[in-house]
Amino acid sequence: MYAEYFQPVYTFVLSLSQDAAVAEEITQDTFFKAMKKIDSFRGECKMSVWLCQIAKNSYFSYLDKQKRQAPTNDLDYSVHSGETFEETLADKEQAFRIHQALHRLGEPYKEVFTLRVFGELPFAQISLLFGKTESWARVTFHRAKQQLIAKLEEEQT
Repeated sequence: MYAEYFQPVYTFVLSLSQDAAVAEEITQDTFFKAMKKIDSFRGECKMSVWLCQIAKNSYFSYLDKQKRQAPTNDLDYSVHSGETFEETLADKEQAFRIHQALHRLGEPYKEVFTLRVFGELPFAQISLLFGKTESWARVTFHRAKQQLIAKLEEEQT
């Protein structure tokens, strides 16, 4: 299993993390978890899709852990980046509004949008994760974007 699926899983995680060291760590963790849970694999999807789902969940868990361990100081950031504190706060407020609207989207729109925008995954990989066609991934992303814009406009009025 490892020899056959290492490269696709590693490439998938690398596309999420943009960091080779993180991708290696998450890929190793993915195969470790997969070996422990191989009995729960029902064969309803391709093995590569199942492994990429484990990898995606492992990566998001890794990100959550990183956020908890390294709190950022907004004031220090704004001073070093050249932005005023108010500009940083305004951008964060806008980002928070977008995340709130995204949170209200239904599935699969929320996940497809998140994988495409924040995970920077190509439509081909998103389609593999869902076991659908690339066209499905494109259409779902487009609809998610339309719904998100509508929700943001709704808030404005």
